[in-house]
Amino acid sequence: MRLRLVLLLILISVQVTIAQEQTSNTIKFSDDMTSPKATLQDVSWISGYWRGEAFGGITEEIWSDPLGNSMMFSFKLVVDNTIKFYEVGGITQNNNTLLLQLKHFHGDFKGWEEKEETVDFKLVKIEKNRVFFDQMTFEKISDNEMNVYVVIGNKDGSGDEVKFNYKRK
Repeated sequence: MRLRLVLLLILISVQVTIAQEQTSNTIKFSDDMTSPKATLQDVSWISGYWRGEAFGGITEEIWSDPLGNSMMFSFKLVVDNTIKFYEVGGITQNNNTLLLQLKHFHGDFKGWEEKEETVDFKLVKIEKNRVFFDQMTFEKISDNEMNVYVVIGNKDGSGDEVKFNYKRK
């Protein structure tokens, strides 16, 4: 009887773990992975002017069309009519794959990262309406709506997946 109870608890634990992995919207790029072949045409649906709400304010992302093997973007968070931070970056096409890179700036344009540093997100995989970069996923809901899922790191080393829902303006 005791053995059955232990086995049942193990089975429940495994099922909960599998369910959590299947409901996650992001994938972590690991050392044993290789980025798949992709072009900017695969992600060109991201281009446009997008607006949403997160972190108690309004978020805005503006993505350019592909040009010169890249798509550039800007992001800002506005809370109580005050800019909290910006991001500037892009997706580049190089060696038959894609790389998303960005830099953060405070509301006064003072950078978070060192001058030569960027935050890089390697491509993990592409599906029909989803593009998975390392812990960041773009999901096309319709021509006028998308979700962006990002794992935000905590001070203790853990991370929380945050969903940004955007509507095209």
